[in-house]
Amino acid sequence: MLRGAGPTATPPPGQPTVSAAEGVVTGAPRRWLGLEGLILLAGTLIAFAALGQPWWLVPAAILAPDIAMTGYAAGTRPGAHLYNLTHATPLPAIMLGAGYWQANRLVMALALVWLAHIGMDRLLGTGLKYNDRFTHTHLGDRPDAR
Repeated sequence: MLRGAGPTATPPPGQPTVSAAEGVVTGAPRRWLGLEGLILLAGTLIAFAALGQPWWLVPAAILAPDIAMTGYAAGTRPGAHLYNLTHATPLPAIMLGAGYWQANRLVMALALVWLAHIGMDRLLGTGLKYNDRFTHTHLGDRPDAR
């Protein structure tokens, strides 16, 4: 059942019914994910410092992955897919590897900032999105974010 909906409410066409608690990480695993986010954030910023790139890149690029939220203009399903694609570690990890392979410090630095963004999000409790609404994440439903 959708949160706030009556027992006979149905989701919009094409949208599955998802419980607000479905797939939500709680307790010790959630704390571990927060610690993981802190370690990812700190580690990537330490690695960034080792690259010798200008620090203005961090505030200039740290929120760039959030541009993916514009995918929600096309609906919750494409929005969630695009958001999750830019808020999971595989793409920036591939970018980091490609930058290392090409000896391109700028590409490596931008990939590290991207990973730092992901770490910051996890530390703050912002998770990967479910298809039903923007506020429903694997770390919980955040009605305060509406």
